[in-house]
Amino acid sequence: MASEPGSERPHVARVVEDGWNLGLAVVLTRVGWGHRVVGHVGYGGAGFVRVLARVLRAAPGSEPSSDGALLQRRGWRNFVTAEALATPVRVEVGGQVHEALTDRSGNLDVRLPNPGLEPGWHHARVSVPGGGVQATAESPLLVVGEETRLGIVSDIDDTVLTTLLPRPLLAAYHTFVAREEARRPVPGMAELYAGIVAGTGDGSAQVPTVYVSTGAWNTAATLRRFLAREGLPSGPMLLTDWGPTNTGWFRSGRDHKAECLRTLARDLPHVAWVLVGDDGQHDPTIYADFARSHPGNVRAIALRELSMSQQVLASGSPLPREEAGEEAGVPEIPEVRGADGHELAARLLPLLAGA
Repeated sequence: MASEPGSERPHVARVVEDGWNLGLAVVLTRVGWGHRVVGHVGYGGAGFVRVLARVLRAAPGSEPSSDGALLQRRGWRNFVTAEALATPVRVEVGGQVHEALTDRSGNLDVRLPNPGLEPGWHHARVSVPGGGVQATAESPLLVVGEETRLGIVSDIDDTVLTTLLPRPLLAAYHTFVAREEARRPVPGMAELYAGIVAGTGDGSAQVPTVYVSTGAWNTAATLRRFLAREGLPSGPMLLTDWGPTNTGWFRSGRDHKAECLRTLARDLPHVAWVLVGDDGQHDPTIYADFARSHPGNVRAIALRELSMSQQVLASGSPLPREEAGEEAGVPEIPEVRGADGHELAARLLPLLAGA
């Protein structure tokens, strides 16, 4: 939901997509379709909250699927949706009501004053006025206290979830064909994250976990259920949209991740993050660049190393996909690598003792 690069003349692909969505909205309204709000996990600090949600079109009389049915549903169905673009919504946080609009993809990403919420978990209520039962949902909010010093930023694909996403055919299979219950975790990652929290010296200490991924917002609910099922910590997910932008056919995943990290540094300047990713895409370079520009906001970097066969499947090369000629690593920031969460924990947790 990050802002797109500016352009006086939008790319033709965006013009076509917007025209299609507007025409579809007119047709669905005429046949009686309403709205459905999907709440996403947001976050906040002492002075603000960032509320995330999505508004879709819903057929008359449709009901949310049961958990069992969702586990059996193939991934492509997450993408058969009609986004409610430029739709007025009401956001209630801590008894205060605000008005907002969804963007061109039906997404809501709004910053509001913190009405006095204490650190911990809260909820915002997002609704489409006059939209009925499905047009209201709660968006969880994690308010991070000023005393919080340590947090986790985690990639998802091939870091906590085995996907081998970069290869187009495998990406298509895992995203569109495989059932939700077929998704498999990377071994040891849940234990690694639990160890980071326990290693603060106070098991009750707040250690926020933010998932930053190039995955599509369509998959957010699936990913949230996966995290809960595998014992991974709940936290905000900063995903993106697949499709045209102001400047091209597709968004830059690398730019999306870099901008999310810069935003977290601005929003929560007192937090030093453990950056967790893999070496199959651009994570090593993105994390190193961020550590060089924001050394006070990085506690350590942990990278899952894909095997040679995984690298071939992921990028077509047996070598890690790190850009040639770019400096890797930051001397003053600890960096560890391992094949899974167990190896990473053995190397990372001793470095974080007392953090």
